[in-house]
Amino acid sequence: MTDPNTAVRIAVLQMTSGIDPAANAAIMTEATAQAAGEGAAMLFTPEMAGLLDRDRVRARAHIVAEAQNPVLGALRNAAARAGIWLHIGSLPVLAEDDAEGRFANRAFVINPAGEIAARYDKIHMFDVDLATGESWRESSAYRPGEQVVTVDCAVGRLGLAICYDVRFPALFEELGRRGCDVLTIPAAFTVPTGQAHWHLMQRARAVEASAFVIAPAQTGHHDDGRDTYGHSLVVDPWGHVLLDMGSGAGLGFATLDRARLADVRRQLPSLQNRRSLAIRPELPKLMS
Repeated sequence: MTDPNTAVRIAVLQMTSGIDPAANAAIMTEATAQAAGEGAAMLFTPEMAGLLDRDRVRARAHIVAEAQNPVLGALRNAAARAGIWLHIGSLPVLAEDDAEGRFANRAFVINPAGEIAARYDKIHMFDVDLATGESWRESSAYRPGEQVVTVDCAVGRLGLAICYDVRFPALFEELGRRGCDVLTIPAAFTVPTGQAHWHLMQRARAVEASAFVIAPAQTGHHDDGRDTYGHSLVVDPWGHVLLDMGSGAGLGFATLDRARLADVRRQLPSLQNRRSLAIRPELPKLMS
């Protein structure tokens, strides 16, 4: 999407991923072929698309190093067969360099030749206690990432984030500085946090970065007992919602109009007007 007058059609897969990686891979493989057949240049899938299992003992049997991950292998082949770009929202993989043997929550961008064009490890760990009684400690099993990642692909310059990252504006400020046209924020949002904050934060990230946001989500009741919010979104740089997939699993489509991107940035050049704020320490009061 380098021509300022072009538009690109994208597909978004909303899933109810379960505890069987092969079943999840089959859904994504079929969606890859369908997305390409319906004219999409790129397909986006949710966080933990290949395995969503809060039982870490059971899940561990399926979590292997990236090179041995069967879901990743199947989807690389699917992208190559369909000739389409594919963003895998994330897969759990062994973190090869972690002394504690933790996993990485890793996103992948696959090109139409089936090659890995980019990978991103989720930076911010979801360690929370909600008023509903839900308690999550992602950091007990997952190692946080440390790198901000962008990649040039079918939609232009794409900035990568995952789920809880959406609550940390500094990451998106950096992605804005790197000239991202599109931000992708795949998620498995809880229902209470989704009802309160999902639309608000996705629209805010789009507006502050003057970029499209693509947020594919998990939805419904899952095999491991959790419930997720759904409402996969595509938001334009003005904060207008182009696609809201509600609560049902399936494939949705949207068109990203690059002329709209240029128009918003011309009207509100906030990326150019941004200043670095150096907070000065309070001076000590002089004694009289």
